Amino acid sequence: MPPSQCPVAALDPAGADVHGEADRLRAHGSAALVTLPGDIPAWVVTDHGELRGLLADPRVSKDPRQHWPAWINGEVPGDWPLISWVGVDNMFTAFGSEHTRLRGLVSKAFTPRRVEALRPRIEQITAELLDELAGSDEPTDLRAAFTYPLPIAVITDLFGVPAELAGKLRHIVDEVFRTSATPEETAATAVEMGRFLTDLIESKRHNPGDDLTSGLLAARDEEQNRLSERELADTLILMIGAGHETTVNLLGQAVVALTTHPEQRAALRAGDLSWDDVVEETLRWQPALANVPLRFATTEIKLADGTVIAEGDAILASYAAANRDPGHYDAPEVFDARRGARDHLAFGYGPHFCLGAALARLEAHIALPALFDRFPELSLAVPAGELKSAESFISNGPQHLPVRLGNA
Repeated sequence: MPPSQCPVAALDPAGADVHGEADRLRAHGSAALVTLPGDIPAWVVTDHGELRGLLADPRVSKDPRQHWPAWINGEVPGDWPLISWVGVDNMFTAFGSEHTRLRGLVSKAFTPRRVEALRPRIEQITAELLDELAGSDEPTDLRAAFTYPLPIAVITDLFGVPAELAGKLRHIVDEVFRTSATPEETAATAVEMGRFLTDLIESKRHNPGDDLTSGLLAARDEEQNRLSERELADTLILMIGAGHETTVNLLGQAVVALTTHPEQRAALRAGDLSWDDVVEETLRWQPALANVPLRFATTEIKLADGTVIAEGDAILASYAAANRDPGHYDAPEVFDARRGARDHLAFGYGPHFCLGAALARLEAHIALPALFDRFPELSLAVPAGELKSAESFISNGPQHLPVRLGNA
């Protein structure tokens, strides 16, 4: 690797300060070469315009089997902490017509009509969780009691996950997002994930229902060569895992934003701000996924500032950095629901735009008003600076969210 292409830093596996890290990388240009866990080099794109362009650029692939020499040549170990983000066979890692085929199999479950049909169930789960919270005078971990169980209940309903498997799922997804995991922990999670998926698929084969898992099985079993067994399993873990983690973090970060910005909370209560304003600014200010691996240049790509991403180089999409690009947003570090920013990249852009974005927004628009209406005096039980982030440079949310509920 020539000197001009030497990594400028190693990305913190624990993601302890994703925004400070992004600021430091931004000083090196619109993209900076870093090393990921396992000494894997990748470009972190911090410029909003450049990242938006690359996300829609046909010269950028997500398929390591075709376009990442390190993968093709066997240089990436099987116990790499990010293996479940790259070494899967689903729409997340597909390119071109394969991506279109795989995305088409699940996109029908996320049409506006199907998503809106979930509203009554989301409202029911929200009400039940808030009822369980009521009456507590002690500090409560809102993540454990509300912002986590709501999205996972919605997604397990959607995919028909049996109750006896739901507990296993929570642990698996938490581990997939924990980018500080050791190789041994990564290998153990892969085994546990395989067992979970086998059990889920077998359960649905014997007891199909009106759920997305049963629908995917029908596509697998009735349409020859439409969906392989590997594609089925990998599609399930992608949709179930990413389908709830993003909403967990969106809800948690919105609570932090409103409890630390009383003037905007008051404006919201007075009707001078809308919940849409709050949700979209939360997505910009603290995107649920800070950095998303990986993409690959299918040919040499030259950015506007002269940075050259070589053919075969890996690219890490830094939504956290792009959403706070000072060249694109004024005072980007400030939470300001009045700014009306709707061009954030929290859900990506282009062909791989998050399929579950509408569902995440719907859950937020139901859960957040219900929470603050039920507990109008809700406040953090610790200073915001003491909240610890998840051990991940991908997932961007607090590990715990201690609050005081006030009078219900």
